[in-house]
Amino acid sequence: MGTISYDLNDKVALVTGGSRGIGRAIAKQLLAEGAKVVICGRKEEGLAEAVETLKGGNRLLTIRAHIAREGDVDTLFQRAVEQFGTIDILINNVGMNIMVPSVADADPGLWQKIIDTNLNGTYLCSRKAADIMKSAGGGSMVNISSIAGRQAAPTMGIYGIAKAGVEMLTKVLAVELAPFKIRVNAVAPGMVRTDFSRPIWSNEAVHDEIVRGIPLGRIAECMEIVHPVLFLASEAAGYVTGQTVVIDGGATAGR
Repeated sequence: MGTISYDLNDKVALVTGGSRGIGRAIAKQLLAEGAKVVICGRKEEGLAEAVETLKGGNRLLTIRAHIAREGDVDTLFQRAVEQFGTIDILINNVGMNIMVPSVADADPGLWQKIIDTNLNGTYLCSRKAADIMKSAGGGSMVNISSIAGRQAAPTMGIYGIAKAGVEMLTKVLAVELAPFKIRVNAVAPGMVRTDFSRPIWSNEAVHDEIVRGIPLGRIAECMEIVHPVLFLASEAAGYVTGQTVVIDGGATAGR
């Protein structure tokens, strides 16, 4: 395969949850493409580890923030703009799931926690980014959804409901922000080999059951999510907005 370039030199990208997993893989590729990158996370030790791994020098800024808290989000975007002047790309990557056997029987506090992190956090960050991008004359947002937002999955009910909300938020914002030359898209991965999903795929019996339902016969690696994200973030997707790209090895193709 030849070299793929997304022409992101000197673009400023903010990746929520960029200290690990898919977020860190996205941040790493953004840096490789010449972008200036801001990542946030809830834990200082995770951010410090990301700095060592990413080696972004003065093109990398790390900020401790909980995106479900409006004050943290305000500070995150303020510091990002102070450091790099603007934000051209927002990757709403943060995701959190607590396994819930039954949505109907779930504690309301647990419901709120999962919805706040996955849906409200995406909204709060998108809202701040939209203001900055309007002033800058355009930009791109990419939200990380999940196939759990498209089909009911055991123990992932609240998470799936939140991700379904993220996909509708993607469509609504795409229509509302198109006049300002701001594109909004999403990707919906299936199972990806990350620490986030380790409790699932590390169980051999569960892993094998999942793979049986994937036509390509395996779960995804991080980079197989990264490239579609960067495509949507870049001008290569200049005529794409309001779309969710499903990346699941064909798992939902026959459903």
